Amino acid sequence: MVMQPWFPDAKLGIFVHYGIYAVDGVPESWSFYLGQVPHARYMKQLDGFTASRYDPVAWADLFARAGAGYVVLTARHHDGVALWDTAQGDLNVVRHTPAGRDLVAPYIDALRARGLKAGLYYSHSDWNHPDYASVLHPEPPRHDPGINANPFSAPSDGVEDPAAWRRFLDYRDAQVGELVDRFAPDLLWFDGEWERTEEQWRTDALAARIHAGNPDTVLNARMLSHGDYATPEQGVPLRAPDGPWELCLTVNDSWGFQHTDHHHKSVRQLVRYFTETIGMGGNLLLNVGPREDGTITPEQTARLEGLGAWIGRHKEAVYGTVAGLPPGYHYGPSTLSGDRRTLYLVCFDPPRETVAVRGLRTPVKRVTALGTGTELAHRVVGGLHEVPGVLWIDAPPASDVDDEATVLALELDGELDLYEGTGRV
Repeated sequence: MVMQPWFPDAKLGIFVHYGIYAVDGVPESWSFYLGQVPHARYMKQLDGFTASRYDPVAWADLFARAGAGYVVLTARHHDGVALWDTAQGDLNVVRHTPAGRDLVAPYIDALRARGLKAGLYYSHSDWNHPDYASVLHPEPPRHDPGINANPFSAPSDGVEDPAAWRRFLDYRDAQVGELVDRFAPDLLWFDGEWERTEEQWRTDALAARIHAGNPDTVLNARMLSHGDYATPEQGVPLRAPDGPWELCLTVNDSWGFQHTDHHHKSVRQLVRYFTETIGMGGNLLLNVGPREDGTITPEQTARLEGLGAWIGRHKEAVYGTVAGLPPGYHYGPSTLSGDRRTLYLVCFDPPRETVAVRGLRTPVKRVTALGTGTELAHRVVGGLHEVPGVLWIDAPPASDVDDEATVLALELDGELDLYEGTGRV
């Protein structure tokens, strides 16, 4: 499949981990899987999940203010609890929680009314399904050799049951088919793939089913060989993955709502993550965890709005751009306009005296502080034969320095051309 152009152009997505785990504020699914809470106590949260203030229109408005182009909602996590009225099995919030209604359809409608792309998260794994503990991965993950011994993901007697596994895959395929046929998601964000092989997951057939229903659906890398883009988590990679990619990042330290987690990243830190990511050609998928009633906390709301305000002041350096300079040319991230004629330099600290760019062959016509338009003096110093000199840009005055990150726009006299050699020895 050819990557849909909206995805690399979006730059920012919002990840929403919303489910019954927000009732007690425990880690989503993992808390019972790893024995942090008893399974019965985890499932008791069904009785407290009300979604009483769930307002997807308010969500969509907030995410649009943040500058996002798409959103991904956890339609079903590893605990198997579906947020829509699935006909497959009985475990969903419509039948077994006080919420008593489908939460996916209004989410889809609200996003599309705001012009945002709608994504759905779905876990291949279901640690509550009676047929799931049936076929073990032939090679347990080296980083956690005990993971396949967990009673919620392995047969209690260690004997494989291929018939049960086929029943589970039929259930999973039918649920994914419901999501595709009913909601036509722009993106399906799969998870839980590590517990089985690609052949065991039957991904060829699942991908064919998805694209038969909606050929434009984007799939993440956890559809294995059928994934359209990579999804590193919680840290900007040192080198960009090949092809399209996104960084999944939490606003605090948790995916779902945890009332004891107050370790929120600052807006300045989020701007840094964001610009480092888009400067390497990726998207940032920034996660929030609503409370069980459906409201997003003031702390997370403030971070989204703060990031959105920064993006709004510097949108020319964000939307319609591609990856900027490689490491070593400028001490900070950068982006490049689609026509390759404007280079945007991000400065996290207030520039002192000058800002330098090395290896720039294309002459610079004009440098301005983005957001204020103040023009900055610049000159090239040095250079010999094929090696270009260093471009020195006068630091902007204090009135042009942004609190989170200052961006300088370099208008080039032609398309960007970089020196990549070592010069004469």
